[in-house]
Amino acid sequence: MTLFHFGNCFSLAYFPYFITYKCSGLSEYNAFWRCVQAGATYLFVQLCKEFMKATVDMADLLGLHLVMSRNAGKGEYKIMVAAMGWATAELIMSRCIPLWVGARGIEFDWKYIQMSFDSNISLVHYIAMAAVVWMFTRYDLPKSFRLPVTILLGLCVYKGFLMELFVHVFLLGSWTALLVKAMLTGAISLCSLFLFVSLVHSN
Repeated sequence: MTLFHFGNCFSLAYFPYFITYKCSGLSEYNAFWRCVQAGATYLFVQLCKEFMKATVDMADLLGLHLVMSRNAGKGEYKIMVAAMGWATAELIMSRCIPLWVGARGIEFDWKYIQMSFDSNISLVHYIAMAAVVWMFTRYDLPKSFRLPVTILLGLCVYKGFLMELFVHVFLLGSWTALLVKAMLTGAISLCSLFLFVSLVHSN
C-alpha cells in the first residue's frame, strides 16, 4: 500500500511537468537540454541565495532573465524553456527526497498529496513569472503595459510573503492555505496571460 501511495504522489507531482513539456511544443524544438541548462541556472542562483542569505525572490527573476536572454527564438519558446527548467529543478531539489522518503512510509499522510499539488501550483507560478519577466525586460514595451507588468512583477516577488501573511493573520489550515495559494497563483497567471496575449497581438 505504501508503494502505491508513493507512486500516486510521485505521479501527481511529476507527470504534469512531463505533460506540459510534451504538449507545449518544446519537445518539437528539442529543448530538453535548454531546460536542463535552465535547471542548472536555478541551482546556481539558489546556491548564491544561500550564500547571501537572501529571502526575496529577486534572484529568481534575474536568473529567469539570464536564461531567457541566452535562448534564441520567439517569446513563447523562451518563456516555456525557462519556466520548465526552473520549475523542474525546483521540484527535484525541494520535493524529490521528501516524497521519496515520506510517501513510502508506513502511514498514509495527506501532506505528501498537498506537496504534490503544491508542485503543480509552482509550475503555473514559474510560467507566469517567466512571462512577466520577459514582458518587463522588453525594450519596446508600450507605456500602457508598464504599470500592470510592474505590479505583476511585484506580486511575483512578494507572493511568498503575502502567503505567509494570509496564513498567520487568518490562521489558515494547510488545505485552505493551498487553496489560497492556488487562487493567488491563478490570478497572477491569468493577468500575465492577458497582458502577454495583448502585447503579442499589439505588435
